[in-house]
Amino acid sequence: MIKPTELPDTIAIFPLAGALLLPRSRLPLHIFEPRYLQMIEDALKTDARLIGMVQPNAIPGREGSGLHTIGCAGRITQFSETEDGRYMITLGGVSRFRVVKEVEGFSPYRKCDVSWDGFERDLGDEEGDDGFHRKPFLDLLGRYFETRGLSADWSTLKEADDELLINSLSMMLDLDPEDKQALLEAPSLETRRETLVTLIEYAMRGGQDEGMMQ
Repeated sequence: MIKPTELPDTIAIFPLAGALLLPRSRLPLHIFEPRYLQMIEDALKTDARLIGMVQPNAIPGREGSGLHTIGCAGRITQFSETEDGRYMITLGGVSRFRVVKEVEGFSPYRKCDVSWDGFERDLGDEEGDDGFHRKPFLDLLGRYFETRGLSADWSTLKEADDELLINSLSMMLDLDPEDKQALLEAPSLETRRETLVTLIEYAMRGGQDEGMMQ
């Protein structure tokens, strides 16, 4: 486990819309663009092996992509190279961070000065959710999966710890990037679960702001 004193002030940034990484979660990535291949190679040379995942934030009237203020850093925990030079990696979520400023330089990928203040809880043990009522949540999830034609390993979902269940669904469900950002910024697991329920109910209503489904 990385200690707070080992977190660097500047990290490489991988802006990827719709890709959500959360602390203590795992995100597999397929890397093929030359600039991001270089980013992985450079990260592997450092002790921390950190990559900052950030949702792009398009700014009207400005070319290129801005960045959301809050992202999550992941440590490269698995790495393999394909015969044609692509990388298959897995990031283990370490901690969220706040972007302070983008760093100008000669690297082909983006770097940012970041602050870890306010996210100390991310470096701790697994988080619980005392207000979580699993059966109604899984019933709602079952109806959502049915409307989307999705399947699930329900025995695994029923047995998963609160954090693993909520964070895995937050990362895997097909939600808009802004919704993913809201899940990332949730201050606690309970708030993330409440946000996830709201997003699922909204999706099941077809995006209509009507009363909650029962």
